[in-house]
Amino acid sequence: MRKFLRFASLLVALAMVWSVAACQPVPVAAPTSAPALAATEAPPTAATTAPAEAPQAEPIKLLVWDQAARPEESAIMDGIIERYQAAYPNVTVVREAKTLDDLKATLPLAMSSPEGPCISMVNQGQSDMGAFVAAGLLLPLDKYAKSFGWYVNFPVGLAALNSWTEDGKKMGTGALYGLPTNAEIVGVYYRKDLFAKYGLAVPQTYAEFEGLMKTLKEKGETPLVYGGLDGWPAIHLYSEIQNAALAERKWYDSFMFTTGDVTFENPANLEAAKKLQAWVEAGYLTKGFEGIGYDDSWQLFSSGQGAMMLTGNWLSADLLAGPNGANLGFFLVPPLESGGYKLSVGGAGSGYAISAKCPYPDQAAEYINYLFSDETAEALLASGTLPVYPVDTSKLEEGLVKDIVRAWVYANQNNSVGYYFDWVTPTMYDTSTASLQELMAGKITPEEFVAKLNQDYVKFLENK
Repeated sequence: MRKFLRFASLLVALAMVWSVAACQPVPVAAPTSAPALAATEAPPTAATTAPAEAPQAEPIKLLVWDQAARPEESAIMDGIIERYQAAYPNVTVVREAKTLDDLKATLPLAMSSPEGPCISMVNQGQSDMGAFVAAGLLLPLDKYAKSFGWYVNFPVGLAALNSWTEDGKKMGTGALYGLPTNAEIVGVYYRKDLFAKYGLAVPQTYAEFEGLMKTLKEKGETPLVYGGLDGWPAIHLYSEIQNAALAERKWYDSFMFTTGDVTFENPANLEAAKKLQAWVEAGYLTKGFEGIGYDDSWQLFSSGQGAMMLTGNWLSADLLAGPNGANLGFFLVPPLESGGYKLSVGGAGSGYAISAKCPYPDQAAEYINYLFSDETAEALLASGTLPVYPVDTSKLEEGLVKDIVRAWVYANQNNSVGYYFDWVTPTMYDTSTASLQELMAGKITPEEFVAKLNQDYVKFLENK
């Protein structure tokens, strides 16, 4: 459930911003390759540094699976591949776009086959990347990170989320197995015309945000456009309430990196479940959301229905291309107090990984390196996709794109990029989506919701 985003030009100036962000990594054990490189060797000065060996001259076909399934996203990737093949005429890239659900269903078997993709985007977390590492289906990328200098422009905190011990049991340490190219941040898209019509301002506190929804509901508007049919959007909705209630990252770091010091039975998690039910009961979400899919929901919002939509920056290109695109802005769900601390759901998109059965691993790494470069970042940015690679905000015009880039930079500077909590166990995605749907339908209580997720987590800890 993490995708692709967009924007407009690229300079080294923001590398300094990223240096600040990288100096404040997620406070857990970082991947062993990153600190070792930083401490003992002078890495290449840019991720576009040429590899140690020249590209193979023989004809090569690289099968690549990615998640650029929507038309806008797909067009971006097709253009990037066209430029890559012009630079490497002996390489033919055969690209297949998959949704996240398709990847989850088909990638385990495909990665086990020599006919499967050489390169695929792999969702981070125990149920995907961790399971593939445990099964020996992915190649560690440490030597390529070293030769290409990826850690120069890839913050250690984000590298940790793509790093695993060899047995696939612990995230946050060990070898690097995936390199994302897209950054992700979840926030609120809003209609500037409705805000102006009712004299509303971007909220600075969580109470102001709830006040916005109350006012909009009283004015006859749908405060939050939401579709719950696919399940996963509820994780983002709940998590943003949860993040405001927690107001710190210590618990979340311990939870996500399975230190064994915490469980899901936390008062803030219970309070968030109660609040989510209260939003439903107050009518803040789209009427009949239970039967509305995610793609249908954002298209409703794009056409001008509803005042706000809580989701990720991966929708920016589609929304900008829609009839209401020029009228949209973006803000992060604010903290309890103005200027206070709050995590925001986000991180990096699914990482590009190399199959252990790929016959051309060096060329596969070269392709990934091309994606993680100035040229590709510039193409992504110009198209509305937010790259992980450093970007310069000073050249951006005011508007939706700059709002999103500014939100991402802010979250990195303040070490407040949060998590997708469904990554934490192999079964948490299914448990959380099903339980959230039951919670929002009033079929289980907030206490039962917390107990269900806690049972999943504790069982995983017991079996580690």
